[in-house]
Amino acid sequence: MKILVTGAAGFIGFHTAGALLDRGDEVIGFDNLSPYYDVNLKKARLAQLESRDGFTFVKGDLADQTAVDSLFAKHEPKRVIHLAAQAGVRHSLTHPHDYIQSNLAGFLSILEACRHNDVAHLVFASSSSVYGANTRMPFSVHDNVDHPVSLYAASKKANELMAHTYAHLFGLPTTGLRFFTVYGPWGRPDMALFSFTRKMLAGEPIDVFNNGNNSRDFTFIDDVVEGVLRVVDRIPEPNPNWSGDAPDPGSSAAPYRIYNMGNHSPVPLMDFIACIEKAIGCEAEKVFLPAQPGDVPATYADITELHKDFNFSPATPIEEGVAKFVSWYRDYYRV
Repeated sequence: MKILVTGAAGFIGFHTAGALLDRGDEVIGFDNLSPYYDVNLKKARLAQLESRDGFTFVKGDLADQTAVDSLFAKHEPKRVIHLAAQAGVRHSLTHPHDYIQSNLAGFLSILEACRHNDVAHLVFASSSSVYGANTRMPFSVHDNVDHPVSLYAASKKANELMAHTYAHLFGLPTTGLRFFTVYGPWGRPDMALFSFTRKMLAGEPIDVFNNGNNSRDFTFIDDVVEGVLRVVDRIPEPNPNWSGDAPDPGSSAAPYRIYNMGNHSPVPLMDFIACIEKAIGCEAEKVFLPAQPGDVPATYADITELHKDFNFSPATPIEEGVAKFVSWYRDYYRV
């Protein structure tokens, strides 16, 4: 089928578009090539996609409703995988307006276009960051998530609320995926794995926040893409057992669902660093620093609903995933 992937030059979008092409779908990629991080890396991803049959790239900004409407009118996608967003918790502390423009205004453009063009299913990227100040582990889609600790997290929570509204008012089937620290080849330079690898190979010290006491539910990109493809193929239906007397945040009387997309296996930061050291073959010089504003000490995904509905559980071991990233990094940057 014809599927629109927003953020196609981004990390998850690039891999998702490639997997859709592998199985024979026609993919329309949309991206504004934001300079938030190295645009050359985005262009290199895009070049790989553009070399393949069935891929069409359209450059544009999500917040430009006219451009988005034109995109839908011309290409008529049947399903939409919305992965474009302004990412980054720390960046949201210094550039808050970027998140309102991209994550709120941009998402509204997508919702309106889906509504008016009979899109059969909208799958959108949420984030584990919506769990915010929650401390009960593992994080469940049935938990309340009303206490974000960064504007990025708040924008993702807002996306979930907006999507539910459109599912309720207009019957637009929508599924939100809360991604948990996605990593792997072609990853983002602002993420810890990329930064640590670059600095260690250059002989530079690495900054270890919260004095190394963080843990993250690292999720390998191949697992994430497999999950996204399974989800986009299944259109959500209203939950007939949903009740407003005891509202379940994970489902709805509207055609709306939320799933955690995580490895269900949190890794302590120091163990994560040890995996990188093993893959590179050297010990990192570490600078221990306090926790950063907006960061949470731990993430841990409850994937019960994902497994129940799709018979799928991400499972790539952290050692294997990190080794694949380091191998890609050495090859891409000729280090």
